Formats: sequence, structure tokens, C-alpha cells
Amino acid sequence: MLAYSEDVIHSIRTIDAHAGGQPLRLIVEGVPHPPGRTLLQKREWLQTHADSVRQAVVREPRGHADMVAAVLTEPASPEAHAGLLFMDAEGYPAMSGHGVIAVTTLAIERDLFFSRQDDTAEIRIVFDTAAGTVHARARCKARGNASHVDAVVFMNVPSFVHTAAHPVRLRARDVRVDVAFGGVFYAIADTEAVGIPLRSERVADLRRLGVEIQASLNASYQVDHPLTPSLSGVAGVIFTGPPEDPEAHLRSVIVSSGAVDRSPGGTGTSAVMAVLDAMGLLPDDQTFVHESLTGALFRGRAARRTLVGDLAAVIPEIEGTAWITGEHTLLIDEDDPFREGFRF
Repeated sequence: MLAYSEDVIHSIRTIDAHAGGQPLRLIVEGVPHPPGRTLLQKREWLQTHADSVRQAVVREPRGHADMVAAVLTEPASPEAHAGLLFMDAEGYPAMSGHGVIAVTTLAIERDLFFSRQDDTAEIRIVFDTAAGTVHARARCKARGNASHVDAVVFMNVPSFVHTAAHPVRLRARDVRVDVAFGGVFYAIADTEAVGIPLRSERVADLRRLGVEIQASLNASYQVDHPLTPSLSGVAGVIFTGPPEDPEAHLRSVIVSSGAVDRSPGGTGTSAVMAVLDAMGLLPDDQTFVHESLTGALFRGRAARRTLVGDLAAVIPEIEGTAWITGEHTLLIDEDDPFREGFRF
């Protein structure tokens, strides 16, 4: 039985979009309002009391293993317009950069929680997330009689390198990875070092290796945020390589618990920028252009630098564009054996 209602047939309404090719499913009706003073408390409540919603919306047969969903909540801080919680096939990631880009676009183009003026060229929205407060601004332009979001730039949470060149044992050899935070923790590995080229026909191999590296790290190595210990564990692996687009500086694919990100990833781009900044390779006056396997580009720049505990950190600004792909009503029947979804 789905925990959030006593009805026999449940209806969940969603609006879908993609940013850089990666889908985002925003749940706009059919989810209870999670209580809690912070987004971490709200996330814990959803996980404990309404996790069947996540499973039904994200997993097959209504979703798929690589999908990310989000739900808007009441804000936790005075400056924020709304809270934003993310879901995927494995759980509740603290932050999703492509999700912020997509939800900002949806919020403005569908007037979800505030009214806008049609002649406003730039709209600013502040979200509370489980990883911290995120500031987004949308550049709008006229399209016929309506205003269209042309691009979204968001200022992410402070991003930093936790551990550089950490060895990971893989069968008969060691691979060194940089562990960095960009809203969640990633292990960043060079594809030349792992021996698998960064090509779409090798995604299955990169997926398997990403799962292996993530599992090995989480089994043998404790990774905690210095200021928020509940943000812990390696959420995915970023494989980097030379770009194909002449505008891009780096190409990558992100594997998170077996899911493959189609976009360059907002949190992933932030984590990569933190590594580049630690190496002295992220000039203040240069935009970092990050390419995904789909050819999508996200652009990042160092807004400023700070400290997270004793660790040097960069505050990245990430730019991308999202497009609305559909509006759906998902039905979950009490008699459906797959009402809470499944995953292979």
C-alpha cells in the first residue's frame, strides 16, 4: 500500500523536462508535504514515510533506471522561494544541477509558485536543497506571445577536493581517483588511466566500472562533508577524457549507482571544476566548457573562492538550458503488482 493515501487508485501528476539530454520529472501533484525545519529533515521524512512514491515515479514501468525526479516543498530559509528535493532509482541525492536548471525552467514557464512579468528579461529564484541554498537566474526571451527561458545559470554550493589521487583497488591493479564534492561526492577518474575510451559504444563497460569503483570506495573509505556529516559517501564516478566539441575543454560521463547521466551534470561539472581549481587550472576570467557523451555542453565559471572547514573551495556558477518534454498523469492501482516499480 502506498503510504501517503488511503485511496485505491492514486494519481500523480508530473511535468517532464530535460537539461542537456538528462531527464527530470517534476512531481506537481500527488505527494504529501514533508514536515521538517530543514531540507535534510524533509528528505528523511519522505524516505521513511513515502518512499513508495519515489519508487513508483522513477522506476519502471513508469520511469527508468537513469531518471531523476524532484518535488517542490516549502522553503527552509527566509531567502528561498521553495525547497527542492531530488529522487532517483537508488534514493535521494542531496543535489542535482541539471535538476535545478530543469525545475527553474518549469517553474517559470508553468508559473508554478510565483507570477512573473512577461517583459522580465532575467528572473531570479532561490532554492533550498539538502546540500545547501542554491541561487538560480533564468534568462528569458520572447517567443510569440509568451516568455521562454533561454538559459539558466545557478550558483552552486561550495565545491572542493576531499582527497586527491586516492588509490582504488580493482582486481589486479590500482586506479587513482580524485574525490571531490559538487553537491554530492564523486570519484573522478581519467579514462586513459582506466583503459576504457570515452565513447558511447563503451557506456556499458564504463557503467560496470563505475559501479565497481563506487562500491569499492564506499566499502573501504569514509567520505564525509566537513560541515554536514550527513552528506557522506561517494554518490558516483566521473570518467573524464579529451573533448570532441572544439568549444569544450573536457568530456565526461557520470555513473551514479549504475545510472548514466546524459548531461555533463551540474554537480559533476562543479566537482570537476574543484579539481581543476586545486590544480591551478581554473582561471577567474575563463569559462570552463564541459561536454557530455550526448554532445551537450554546460558552462561553468568560478564565482568566488571560500573555505569549507579547512579545505579550499570554489563556488561555481553553472549554465545550461532545459526543454519541457511532456506532462503526465501517472496512475498507481492497488491491484497492480508493479505499483511501486521495479529495477533490474
